[in-house]
Amino acid sequence: MNARRSRREFLRASLALPAILLLENSGTEKAARAQTLPATPACRDNDDATPPQTAGPFYKPSSPKRSLLIEPGMKGTKILVQGYVRSTHCYPVRGALVDFWQADAAGVYDNIGYKLRGHQYTDDSGRYSLETVLPGLYPGRTRHFHVRVQAPNRPILTTQLYFPGEPQNRSDSIFNEKLLLTMRQNGRENLATFDFVLDVG
Repeated sequence: MNARRSRREFLRASLALPAILLLENSGTEKAARAQTLPATPACRDNDDATPPQTAGPFYKPSSPKRSLLIEPGMKGTKILVQGYVRSTHCYPVRGALVDFWQADAAGVYDNIGYKLRGHQYTDDSGRYSLETVLPGLYPGRTRHFHVRVQAPNRPILTTQLYFPGEPQNRSDSIFNEKLLLTMRQNGRENLATFDFVLDVG
């Protein structure tokens, strides 16, 4: 009887082990992602506010709340975009709305549904994080993300983020180097960072 019980307990423990390891790996991966940004962003008092830009013709309200824009079967190179929203006096802006929309890898916007569209809110440290794919090119524009950022009960900043080293940056009439992402590689993963600075008084 004791032998049977011991065997059952051994089998039960063996079946539970992969699930435990999976949870541990998932937690480790999330922790690793959380460490890609410094705990306190470097900034100076009286930093200039992030410059605004046109929303363009493809903005849609009421995007879903999500920080993962990648969907099953979606083509494109994955990228993790992270940063902080802070005031011109270096204070983190908690609960700021950060709403992204972009073209897909072929340079096409989804104007029927909400593919590659989503909003989120910054955490207590003013941090946001977005997993998506590199936007493709379309005639007349360089590679870019669209974004709206809004501190609670404050005006909306509408702007765009650009990629360094893009040949089309030189010919894009509204390109602004102050809106360049900082890019780096972490193994096979593309990482980009940008801190939004809001004039919130």
